[in-house]
Amino acid sequence: MRLSFRISGSVQGVGYRWFVKETAEKNNVCGWVRNTADGAVEGEAQGTVAELDGFLKEIKAAHPWAAVNKAETQEMLDLEEEEKEKDFYIKHTV
Repeated sequence: MRLSFRISGSVQGVGYRWFVKETAEKNNVCGWVRNTADGAVEGEAQGTVAELDGFLKEIKAAHPWAAVNKAETQEMLDLEEEEKEKDFYIKHTV
């Protein structure tokens, strides 16, 4: 299963992208994360339903200095290229 996520609130300037990357690796999730120009953090994550549930619960609430005001997710179609993805990485800000 693959989904897109967008997290809004005080999530930039506190190491949040690195926290998301570490959380993804801990939950065996692959994909990517990046800052957006409007102050949010967005990304895509792929794993089993249980892996994604654990990942999403943590990124919504577990960072000690971030304040998540809104978390949006949307299920995506698994694309052949993305199914080969093995890591979780940080992309440049858009």
